[in-house]
Amino acid sequence: MPDTLSGTAGLTGPGPAAPEARRSGPRLDHGIHPAGIAAFVLLLVGGLGYALYSLVSDMHAAGQPPLAIGAFALLGLALLIALGFEFVNGFHDTANAVATVIYTHSLPPAVAVVWSGLFNFLGVMVSSGAVAYSVVTLLPVELVLQVGSGAGYAMIFALLIAAIVWNLGTWAFGLPNSSSHALIGSVIGVGLANQLLAASPDGHGTSGVEWGQALGVLRALLVSPLMGFVFAALLLLAMKALIRTRALYRAPEGDTPPPLWIRGLLILTCTGVSFAHGGNDGQKGMGLIMLILIGAAPTAYALNRTMEESATPAFVQVSRQAEGIFRGHAGGGAMPDAAQARTRVGEALRSKDLDKPEIHAALAALSADIATQVTSYGAIRHVPAGATPNLRNDMYLASDAIHILTRREGAFPEAETKTLKSYEHSLNDGTRYIPTWVKVSVALALGLGTMVGWKRIVVTVGERIGKQHLTYAQGASAEMVAAGTIGLAEVYGLPVSTTHILSSGVAGTMAANGSGLQWRTVRNIAAAWLLTLPAAMLLAGLLYAALRQVF
Repeated sequence: MPDTLSGTAGLTGPGPAAPEARRSGPRLDHGIHPAGIAAFVLLLVGGLGYALYSLVSDMHAAGQPPLAIGAFALLGLALLIALGFEFVNGFHDTANAVATVIYTHSLPPAVAVVWSGLFNFLGVMVSSGAVAYSVVTLLPVELVLQVGSGAGYAMIFALLIAAIVWNLGTWAFGLPNSSSHALIGSVIGVGLANQLLAASPDGHGTSGVEWGQALGVLRALLVSPLMGFVFAALLLLAMKALIRTRALYRAPEGDTPPPLWIRGLLILTCTGVSFAHGGNDGQKGMGLIMLILIGAAPTAYALNRTMEESATPAFVQVSRQAEGIFRGHAGGGAMPDAAQARTRVGEALRSKDLDKPEIHAALAALSADIATQVTSYGAIRHVPAGATPNLRNDMYLASDAIHILTRREGAFPEAETKTLKSYEHSLNDGTRYIPTWVKVSVALALGLGTMVGWKRIVVTVGERIGKQHLTYAQGASAEMVAAGTIGLAEVYGLPVSTTHILSSGVAGTMAANGSGLQWRTVRNIAAAWLLTLPAAMLLAGLLYAALRQVF
C-alpha cells in the first residue's frame, strides 16, 4: 500500500476482513458561482465599513481626541493585519471541520464550507472573551501597559505577521498546522526578544514571557491532541459495541450520500466543531485587536464603559476589602503614593518577586486609589480622558499581581484568598471586554476565511491520514471529541488547536478501526506540530527586533 493517495481516490471496505475496493472521493474542483463571489465581496466590504463606522463612533462617544492621520493609518493597518490573521485562520483551520462531511458525501463542498462559516460566525459572537485575554496575559507587562508606544506596535505587527507567514507556509504544503501554536509561539518569541533587547550588564532589564501562564497554555496545546487521538478511538470502539447498525461503519459508495439519519449525525458534528472553533480560535484575534485599540484610543477602549453604574458600590466595597488585606500583610510600613505604588508593583511583576511587605503596601495604595477614583467619578464609564490610562494601568497591575499571589499555596488565608479573587474578577470586568463590532469583524473574517483555500487541508484530512476511506462512524467520532474538547477548553480560557485535535482524532479512529495509518502524512503533521513553536518564536523575535528600529 503506498504512503500517499493521489487525486481523490481512497481505499475502503465494510470491515477489516472485507476485500478492499476503490472508492471515488468527492469532487473538489467545482467553480465558484458569480453570485457567491458577489456575496463574498459584499460581506467583506460591508464588514470593513461597519468596523470603521463603529470605531469612529466609539471614539466620538467617549470624547477621544481625534487621531492624527498617521496614527489613524497605523491603527487601520494594525486592525487589518489582525483581521487578516483570523481570515487565514479560517481557511487553514476550519477545513478540518468540513473534511468529514465532504468525504462522506453528507454535504456538497460548497454547502459545507458556507455552513461551517456560518457556525464559525455564531461561535465567535457568543464567545466569552476568556481565551482572548489568556493570550494577552502571556505578553510582557510593560508592553501591555504601553501598547500605544513604538515598542507596542512593533510587538503587535511582529507576532501577527509571523503567525500569518507560518500559517500560509504550512497551508501551501497542505499540512494541518495549528494557528494557535503559531500565535502562541509568536507571543513567546516577542517576549524573549523584548527581554534580550532590554537586558543590561547587571542582569536587570525588562520583563519577558509570563512563564507561569505560558506553561499552562503549552500544556493544553500538548495534551489536547493526545485527548483527541485516545478519546476518538475509545468513542469509536464504544459505538461499535453499543450501536450495531452496519451502515454506520461503512465508507461511502461512490457519490451516494449516507442514510438520512447518518447524514444528520455528521452534519450535527460538523456544526459542533465549527461552532466550537469559532468560540475558541476567534477569541485570539479579539484579544490582540483590543490591545491595538487600547494603545491607539485609550479613552474609548482602555476601560469597560459598558459597565452598569449599579455595579459601582460592589466594586468600591471589594476594593476597600482588598486594601485592608494588603495593609495587614504590609508589616506596618508606610503607604506610598499612587505613582510610587505603580512603579513598585510594575517592577515586582517583571521580577515575579511579589510576596514582600513593601509590595503589599504598594498594592494597598493602588487598591485605595482605584476605589477613590471610581467613587469620585461615580462609575467607570464616567472616568475622564485624562485619568483613563493611569486608572486602567493601576487596575491591570493590581489584577496581574493578585493573580500571581493567590496562586501560591498558603500565601493568604482562605477567606482572604476568596476576597482577593473576587477583587481580581471585578478588576477584569472593568478592563476586559469585547465590543460587539469587534466580535462581528472577527466573526466575518473567520467565516469568510472558511470559504477560501480550504481544499488543501481537506484532502489531507480526508485522504492522507488513514490507508482506507473515512467511514461515517469515524468521522462522527473524531468530530464529537473535537467539539467537546475545544468547547471545554473555552470554558477554562485555554487556547487549543482545532487542527491538531481533529486530525489526531481521525488518526485515532483509523488506529482503532484497524484501517492503518499513512505514516508519511502522520510524520509530516507531527513535524509541523514540533516545528511550529520554535519557528514562530524565531520569526516573531527577528521581526520584533527589526520593527523596533522602524518604530
